[in-house]
Amino acid sequence: MIPTAQRELELSILRGVDAHAHIYGGPEYGFAPNARFIPHPSQQGTARQFRAVLAAHGLTHALLVAAQPYGFDNSAMLDAIAASSGRFKGIVLANPGLSEADMLDLSARGIVGLRVNLFAYGLRELTEPGAERMFALARELGWILQVHYKGDGLIEALPALRATGMRLLVDHLGRPVPSAGLRQRGYQALLELGREGRAVVKLSGADRYSEAGLPWDDVDHYVAEAVRVFGLHNCVWGSDWPFVPGEERVDYGPVQACLSRWLPDEADRRTVLWETPSRLFGFS
Repeated sequence: MIPTAQRELELSILRGVDAHAHIYGGPEYGFAPNARFIPHPSQQGTARQFRAVLAAHGLTHALLVAAQPYGFDNSAMLDAIAASSGRFKGIVLANPGLSEADMLDLSARGIVGLRVNLFAYGLRELTEPGAERMFALARELGWILQVHYKGDGLIEALPALRATGMRLLVDHLGRPVPSAGLRQRGYQALLELGREGRAVVKLSGADRYSEAGLPWDDVDHYVAEAVRVFGLHNCVWGSDWPFVPGEERVDYGPVQACLSRWLPDEADRRTVLWETPSRLFGFS
């Protein structure tokens, strides 16, 4: 067993990015009236709690993703970024109502991209009035377009996604169906984006699409093929902390342990945890 002091030293010298986490700021931040779900207070996680979780697991930086229950109110996430001394950046929900001044302000405050949720909204966020202007502004700012979908949900959206001209960041490996095999259409469409060199993939969310439960190893061959096609320079890792909404309890340690199984080589993990995300999102 590694002595506690030695383990703490080893953790303290690792620099790494959790590229998918959500912040719930506490009762002072109100949820949107039309929120699709409201997590129980025991499921929520504040910026202070998240910083402690990162430190306990040897990580230092994070890419925060706007929590859907807040709608277009980014206050909780922006406050977390402001208090992070440059260690947090953020992704906001796609919102055609944002003006150029709004987007410039968000960029100055650490926002590096937009997110569209095909799983929840289909093509609406890609095609609604004002979307083309929003994506053009985002492209000028050098932002990335984060895409959430499940299974074959990518296929119909590919023309609209390509039309944005933005670099894509795919959540949770596209949430393939493990029992459907590597040839399933949605997963093959994801790999095609990797071959084109126009997308980055998150090695994340195994607990969300595994059909086997802990340790979620039925997803391993999907991860391996994505790493092979995308290359480590286009792969990042994320926890999805604080794991809401979820059907069962998930803890940070087992989620992080997946990465060591997927990438047993320390240098490869360092690339995915630091070199790639620091280049893509501007961490230093």
